[in-house]
Amino acid sequence: MNGIEDISPAEARRRMAAGSRLVDVREPGEHALGLPEGALPLPRAALEADPERLTPDREAELLLICGSGRRSRLAAEALRAKGYRRLCSVEGGYQRWCAEGLPTVSGADEDADFLERYSRHLRLPQVGLEGQRKLARASVLVVGAGGLGSPAACYLAAAGIGRLLIADDDVVERSNLQRQILHSEQRIGLPKVESAAASLSALNPRVRIEPRRVRVTAGTVDELVAGVDLVLDGADNFPVRYLLSDACVKHAKPLVYGAVHRFEGQISVFDAGRQRGRAPCYRCLFPEPPASEDAPNCAEAGVLGVLPGVIGLLQATEAIKLILGIGEPLTGRLLHFDALGMRFRETRLPADPECPACAPGRPFAGYQALAELCGFRT
Repeated sequence: MNGIEDISPAEARRRMAAGSRLVDVREPGEHALGLPEGALPLPRAALEADPERLTPDREAELLLICGSGRRSRLAAEALRAKGYRRLCSVEGGYQRWCAEGLPTVSGADEDADFLERYSRHLRLPQVGLEGQRKLARASVLVVGAGGLGSPAACYLAAAGIGRLLIADDDVVERSNLQRQILHSEQRIGLPKVESAAASLSALNPRVRIEPRRVRVTAGTVDELVAGVDLVLDGADNFPVRYLLSDACVKHAKPLVYGAVHRFEGQISVFDAGRQRGRAPCYRCLFPEPPASEDAPNCAEAGVLGVLPGVIGLLQATEAIKLILGIGEPLTGRLLHFDALGMRFRETRLPADPECPACAPGRPFAGYQALAELCGFRT
């Protein structure tokens, strides 16, 4: 047989019993969701790159299966071009195999809830099973359970971040509900971290939520930052942003920054603690805080309710990318968003070689000078 034979799952099962090899050419994350009983999990790219590792016998019958039948057919065509002669593609793939009630086996040690909940991540080659395990091992500090922290924390919890610390000392007010989607009418008057923990735990009970009803100060910032892998800045004032930036430089933690004002927002990743001299910190962007009249907060200036959702979602995206080590983070780039014009623009942001916080070789000077700069107590 020189062509490629399309066969049903039942026929594949019958031929397996007669000694033919069934090869599942899906990605490892898909294998984790389950395998046909007796199938060899071997991703298509690996099979096509070196089919002789499977078998050097070009007359051996090979049965190929994927999710729906398309990739297995392409893999069969690639093997035929390399001289393999007896090739079969399972029509309907694993989906049809399961629909017909044929036996399957687990492809991972994780429980059924894990595999079902994160199935769309597991199907992504850039995430897969190992990436999802990375997310489950990660810990993130979200500072602020308000406009930015709400959407960011929701998507981080949904994505399966293993441990989320939520730091905020405020209580839920009715005026928050226009944009702070973690909270509800029934929770007005409750601490925001308590309300956030209830919402996030309901969304994903697998995630460990640690509410911290605490103000971020020079006395509390080190303990909060030191114990996590990454910090997401959802603060609404400059003193806290400077504190977080310096603490992240000190403890070599990436900081995902976001800010909103009326109809505009901005986001960046500050990773100077791990990339001295190559990546900027927040103080490279703002060497000195602006005057209060030049930077009013949301309560003073107002904000379009959906705007923090856009920026917070982008912050969550950057956090997940950093944990997984995929894509190109916004390190050294400041992304601006104009909601009225529905436009994004990007500004390059170099590291300041004279920065008092992150210049190469400069030791940590403590928070006293920062306190004087921003006008808060240590």
